[in-house]
Amino acid sequence: MTRPILGVALAVAAVPAQAEVTISDTGFATSNSATVSAPPAEVWAALVEPSRYWNPDHSWFGQASGFSLDPVAGGCFCETSDNGGSVEHLRVTMVQPGSMLRLAGALGPLQGEGLAGSLTWQLEPEEGGGTRITQAYSVGGHMQFDREELAPVVDGVVREQLQRLAALFDATD
Repeated sequence: MTRPILGVALAVAAVPAQAEVTISDTGFATSNSATVSAPPAEVWAALVEPSRYWNPDHSWFGQASGFSLDPVAGGCFCETSDNGGSVEHLRVTMVQPGSMLRLAGALGPLQGEGLAGSLTWQLEPEEGGGTRITQAYSVGGHMQFDREELAPVVDGVVREQLQRLAALFDATD
């Protein structure tokens, strides 16, 4: 049984985003979007530098400067610490420069569960030179967490990263 939970995301830095969370017996999926006034090439350049927008409160080591992303198939969205620690957050599975980035893995506390995830960022040109950014994260598999409680929390975390990315540009919706 699938139950959609629809709502309008809370704005961060006045950047609106649309949000949707769908929960099933085997996992959940989130979908968020925002439109910015910058062209796709500019948004892409920021997207592949997560240290510019990823909230360090959602990191293992508490520093945004430790985030990196190698935007090639097999590349790592990783984080390092000053004391030599490191973590692979997600693995790059598909790259279409300027338009789509797909990563596989389970973020944060999901990493310790028997889960698989796919995070896709899609950039679409808008009239007037802007970009529609769509973010989708699908997670499935065995989890000890209650999906109904966890899905909106995970959506809030990934949506915040979209909002922080969009906040680097002028939002148009």
